[in-house]
Amino acid sequence: MGIIAKPLGWLMTWLYGIMGNYALVIILITVAVKIILYPVYKNQIMSTANMTEMQPKVQEIQRKYAKDKETMNQKLAELYQEENYNPAKGCMPMIVQMIVIMALFAVLRNPMTYISNEEMYFAIHESFLWIKDLSQPDLWILPILAGVATFLSQFLSTVTNPNNNNSANMMMKTMMYFFPIMIVWLARSYPSGLALYWFVSQFIQIFFNLRLNQIRKALKNNNKKKKK
Repeated sequence: MGIIAKPLGWLMTWLYGIMGNYALVIILITVAVKIILYPVYKNQIMSTANMTEMQPKVQEIQRKYAKDKETMNQKLAELYQEENYNPAKGCMPMIVQMIVIMALFAVLRNPMTYISNEEMYFAIHESFLWIKDLSQPDLWILPILAGVATFLSQFLSTVTNPNNNNSANMMMKTMMYFFPIMIVWLARSYPSGLALYWFVSQFIQIFFNLRLNQIRKALKNNNKKKKK
């Protein structure tokens, strides 16, 4: 992560020289990252929608060639090529997101490792609103805000990405309640600067999911019209 985290540290130092506020630097970087990743989220929704429409054909091939795996894989590959669908395309957005998020996590959790500017050594201890020191955990308010934002984001994500698989639905519902609780617990342990990043990120993701849900519905309606 150092390969990506180090440049992020330089970026934070440069932005701090302009803005002079460590919390605002975190917020600005978070907003910038989310905006940059928006096309990735959109592509993921498009890929998921395409796979949903192809599912009946996929299931038919799987039933027909259940005892011949080699032929089944060949037929699935032909179907993907015919529909111009790349299975890896649905995984790439998540990989890109995880790389960026882990790099930000590394910088915000251990800023001294990736920031070499002496002025920034003091900046990471700045106060912000009710938070007295951004390098120290905020025990309640920010963790709760982060947890609530995570829950809303997860809830809208289940609406944006419905799954007909009962076991998958059960897992998603479990994560929708468990993950926000885990975020609250973690945010009470990590520097409040990191909790601030997560809250802002999930707050933006709420609006992303609202928009992505509109896109998914539009795609579904267009596919219905094509079938008619």
